[in-house]
Amino acid sequence: MSTPARIILVDDDPDLLRLVGLRLGAAGYEVEALGSAEAALNALAARRADLLLTDWRLPGIDGLELFEQVRQRYPAMPVILLTAHGTVPDAVDAVSRGVFGYLVKPFDGKALLDKVAQGLSLASPGRAVDQAAAGWRSGLVSRSPVMEELLAEARMVASTGASVLLRGESGTGKEVLAKAIHLASPRAGQAFIAVNCGAIPDNLLESELFGHEKGSFTGASARQTGLVQQADGGTLFLDEIGDMPAPLQVKLLRVLQEREVRPVGAARATPVDIRLVSATHRELETLIQEGSFREDLFYRLNVVSLRLPPLAERREDIPLLAAHFLEKIASRYQKAVSGFAADALEYLSAASWPGNIRQLANVVEQCCVLTTGSLVTLAQVQKAVAGEASAIPTLAEAKRQFERDYLERLLRLTGGNVSDAARLADRNRTEFYRLLQKHELTPAAFKQE
Repeated sequence: MSTPARIILVDDDPDLLRLVGLRLGAAGYEVEALGSAEAALNALAARRADLLLTDWRLPGIDGLELFEQVRQRYPAMPVILLTAHGTVPDAVDAVSRGVFGYLVKPFDGKALLDKVAQGLSLASPGRAVDQAAAGWRSGLVSRSPVMEELLAEARMVASTGASVLLRGESGTGKEVLAKAIHLASPRAGQAFIAVNCGAIPDNLLESELFGHEKGSFTGASARQTGLVQQADGGTLFLDEIGDMPAPLQVKLLRVLQEREVRPVGAARATPVDIRLVSATHRELETLIQEGSFREDLFYRLNVVSLRLPPLAERREDIPLLAAHFLEKIASRYQKAVSGFAADALEYLSAASWPGNIRQLANVVEQCCVLTTGSLVTLAQVQKAVAGEASAIPTLAEAKRQFERDYLERLLRLTGGNVSDAARLADRNRTEFYRLLQKHELTPAAFKQE
């Protein structure tokens, strides 16, 4: 059964508020009728709506100012203005500024319902069908208004073929969101290929992404189809795109521009049709200024940018996420653990979570494995959170830390002499400098007095 669309209705006329509310309610919508813009903003902060329908003339904040504030906080939400004849020119101007539409008083019920249906169709194409098959976002557990707004934007983007750049701290769920965008898109029935650019050695990444022909280099004993070709017709997700070496950035740019890929050693290119979603926890604009990331590639990747909030900014989701992880982990380990003690859940909700959702999942798993009762206790949660400082890192994190430690050791050993350090590492100076830039290491800091 589909969930009815939620509409915030704002008007300081109680009679009009009641009449319009009845019409919308009779059409199957969930309506919250409010008498001021301030009340509407409070209601939206508590729970996201699908559409805002507001009178132009309101006490205090008027309808246009309300639209401006809603656009800043919830850019995917359509807003419809109710206006009198004398303010029609202003309403037309408001539409040019981003208001979805307007209705001139008095208006009939059909015009009202048609305009509302159009706005909801724009915000959530095929909404009823989407609600019935909400599996596209099943991996994203949330009730946070911040996340719900992000998911509304992701749902709109998914129906297009535009490239998407996901930003956010490590562990915030960028790959999960990328998969959700794929599942909500027309490509859902095709392949979703995920690649962590920071977890594959530079000398292997080119072959993994673009493929190679037999005999194209030493060790190429057989032809290999690259991941770009494997994603043909579907979605390619490139995580940690900021770690991609400069020569491969050029090849990726060509794939996006020409929609074709040329494997290593191939005589001709092969057409490909992919939707690219990329992600990074680094600021690519800074990398562009430093010369380690191509500006033209950035613009190809950054057609739509979505930023995932850290877990500390969506604390209302922590109990939901903890329960979600516990249910999955208890099932996997066949443990009869049904939940968390109340004080344990409070502790989880108040913790800092620098590792975000990934850290929370690790804590829940440790608690589930070690608990002997049906409820996870406060003491178990406190011990698990404290133990996270020595938790096992991911492969990508371990690789990055080893590489940085190795470079620091070489620079200390050579007193900051790049030529000597590069020779010990069996790398040319250009490649070695690129590694230093990647880890933000300055040779001069290692110069011996």
